[in-house]
Amino acid sequence: MQLGLIIGYVVATRKDETLVGAKLLVVQPIHPDNTPSGATIIAVDTVGAGIGETIIFVVGSVASRATSHLNAPIDAAIVGIVDSVDCAKAGGS
Repeated sequence: MQLGLIIGYVVATRKDETLVGAKLLVVQPIHPDNTPSGATIIAVDTVGAGIGETIIFVVGSVASRATSHLNAPIDAAIVGIVDSVDCAKAGGS
């Protein structure tokens, strides 16, 4: 699982029929300190996330299992909306 920030949405009138009804959002992967950690991706929303929210997402074969679209070509899925992140510094007390 990874942290991400919802920065946009995707509207695709024509798409694979197994994706009909799927909400597609643009996700910026982030580190726990909210700094970007890679290229943006498009993910299927399973939790009702919105723009500006910090989320948890999964990628790979597990992503399609997180949705109701089991046979769809899904590579990333949003599986949680983050309330807070609290990390201790490495080597700190």
